Amino acid sequence: MVEMTSIPGGKSTNGMLLAAMQAEEVRELEEYVTAISASVEEEMDRILPQTEETDESRLFEAMRYSVFAGGKRLRPVLVMATNDLLRGKRPRALRVATAMEMLHTYSLIHDDLPCMDDDDLRRGKPTNHKMFDEATAVLAGDALLTQTFEVLSDRATHTDSAVRCELVSLFARAAGPLGMVGGQMMDIIAENRPIESMDQGALARLQRKKTGALFSACCEAAMVLNGASREEHHRLTSYARNIGLAFQMVDDVLDEVGTEADMGKAVGKDADLGKATFASLLGVEGARKQAEFLCSQAIQFIQPFGKDARILELLARFVVARGH
Repeated sequence: MVEMTSIPGGKSTNGMLLAAMQAEEVRELEEYVTAISASVEEEMDRILPQTEETDESRLFEAMRYSVFAGGKRLRPVLVMATNDLLRGKRPRALRVATAMEMLHTYSLIHDDLPCMDDDDLRRGKPTNHKMFDEATAVLAGDALLTQTFEVLSDRATHTDSAVRCELVSLFARAAGPLGMVGGQMMDIIAENRPIESMDQGALARLQRKKTGALFSACCEAAMVLNGASREEHHRLTSYARNIGLAFQMVDDVLDEVGTEADMGKAVGKDADLGKATFASLLGVEGARKQAEFLCSQAIQFIQPFGKDARILELLARFVVARGH
C-alpha cells in the first residue's frame, strides 16, 4: 500500500497542491495503486519462471526476490492510469505495465552493484548481490531485461504485430544508450568531475535520461496501445517528463533529509561522494519548490482531460508529497 507521508520538514509552496493531500484523496490513490500493484504482481508471478529444482533455479529465485521486494510500483500505475484515461483494454495494458516493472527492477539490481552505486540495501532489504552474489545479480538483471522484450513481443500483449514492434522499439529507446543507460553513463562520468562543473541544465538533461525516460515511456506505451491525437500525445508526454524530473528532485531532497528507515536504502551517499544533485545545486528548499512547480505544470497539461485524469493528477501530487 502506498504511504502518503510528506517530505520531512516540507512546506507546501502552492495552494492548489501539494504536500497536503486530503484523507479521501489519499484513500482514493491508495486503493487504485494497491489494486494495480496486486494485478501486476499476479501477472509477474505467472510470467516469471518458477523456482523449481533445476540448474537455473538460483537465477529464477534471484529474479523473483527483487521483483517481489515491494516498491511503489509508480511506473506500472502510470501505464495503467494513462490507459484508463484513454479508455483502453486493461488486460493488454497490464502486460505492458508488468514489462515496465520488470525493466525497472533490472535497472535497480544493476544500479546497486559494487561496480555502480555499491548499495547494500534496497526497499528495506538486502540488495540482490548481497542476498545472492554479484554474478547471480548480474544475470538476474539480464534475465529481467530480456524477458521484458519477450513479454512485449508476445501476441498476448497485442494481436497487431506493428503495435508490438512499436512497443519493443519504445522500451528499447527509453532504456538504451540514448535513455536510461546513457543517463547512467553520464552520472558515472559526473562523479569524477568537480561539482561546480555541473549546472542545473546539465543535471536536468542527465536525469531526464536516467530517470525520466522510463516515466515518459509509460505514458507513451499506453498511447501506442490505444492511439492518441497529436494534442493528447503532447499533453501526456509533457506531463510524464515533468513528473519524472520532479521525482528525481524529491529523491535528491530525501537523500539529504530522509532516513534510511524511511527510504529503505542508504541516504547521504551523494553528499559523501561530492556529487551534484538538485538539492546541492538549488538547496533543499529550492529543489522542493522546483519539484512542486514541475508537478503543478504537469497537472495543467492534463486538465483538459477532466475527471478522466483524476489518478494522474493524484500521482503528480504524490510525487511531491511522498516521504520515501
